Amino acid sequence: MTSRICAVIPAYNAADTIQQIIKGTFNHVSHVIVADDGSTDNTSQAASDAGAEIISIGKNRGKGNALKRLFQHAANQGYDAVISIDADNQHDPEEIPLFLKAHRKYPDEIILGSRMHEKEKIPRARYNSMLIARFFVSLAANQFIEDTQCGFRLYPLSLIKKMTLTTDRYVTETEILIKAGDMGFKIRTVKIGALYGAQTSHFRSVRDVDAITAYVTSYQLIKWFKESVTSDRPYTYSPNHIRDWIGKNKFIDGRFQTLCALTIYPLMVLFLFEYLFFSRIIKNNFASIRRLDCGFFKIFLNAYMLPVLLVAATAEKVLNVMGFKARFTDRFIQTFYPNLWNKKG
Repeated sequence: MTSRICAVIPAYNAADTIQQIIKGTFNHVSHVIVADDGSTDNTSQAASDAGAEIISIGKNRGKGNALKRLFQHAANQGYDAVISIDADNQHDPEEIPLFLKAHRKYPDEIILGSRMHEKEKIPRARYNSMLIARFFVSLAANQFIEDTQCGFRLYPLSLIKKMTLTTDRYVTETEILIKAGDMGFKIRTVKIGALYGAQTSHFRSVRDVDAITAYVTSYQLIKWFKESVTSDRPYTYSPNHIRDWIGKNKFIDGRFQTLCALTIYPLMVLFLFEYLFFSRIIKNNFASIRRLDCGFFKIFLNAYMLPVLLVAATAEKVLNVMGFKARFTDRFIQTFYPNLWNKKG
């Protein structure tokens, strides 16, 4: 038990599962805070009966907003760190000691659960999307992050206070990883079980993936622009970052993300040119890419292969519907979205 770490649970319509999660969590931490994100069932009552403190959010505003409310509430109560765990039984509270042990060794760093070692338990389409997501999130975060989509995490609140969080829903968890990594903080991983069953996830496979992709793209373009015109600057995030300024205005942010989506491929050509020729004037520009020793052309090719992958995935799906067992996208993803940091340890 520790009085300086509490557990936080964002919850939406989780009355059937939340008591089990809370009771298991109390085996390892002394305080649990639940943010009821506008549930229409009796999530709040069930959580309260299990002994949790409740923050009621009148209207459903998504996981990101709930997490930000939980972070602030825990900080106001004097906690140094929080363990975030989902309310839908996709995380096992009995694995909390893994996070606590890692936190004692690395108290200033995010501890992230990873399910990637249990590939056979993860739906194939979900696993492939996780591979692609971790490739691009890792690029923005300056390090390999094994499972960027896992919500079972330990966050040091001192680190959270160093960043301005402007996104919502499922994008916020990605935003935190990118900004922590782009400040130079290491993100540590502990292996956890992959629990996929009958539980209902509120993750919207199209809209939420699109939102995460749009944010990562818009952040990465700004990051590379900064790196292209400066020497030895792999870490570009700091207070008053331009991406935060844009993100604070949803109208401007939406149009900025659309602009980034429309211009990413011509900008990639520009960045490739700057990588190859500006280095004679600006020594070690694109410092984060040069650390990988893979060259910018490989990153360039990875980005340009995404539309090809989309076509291939569509063709594979059609073939499977017709009765053919096609799985060529697996090899495609392994080839074009590998762990570029493998040689770096």
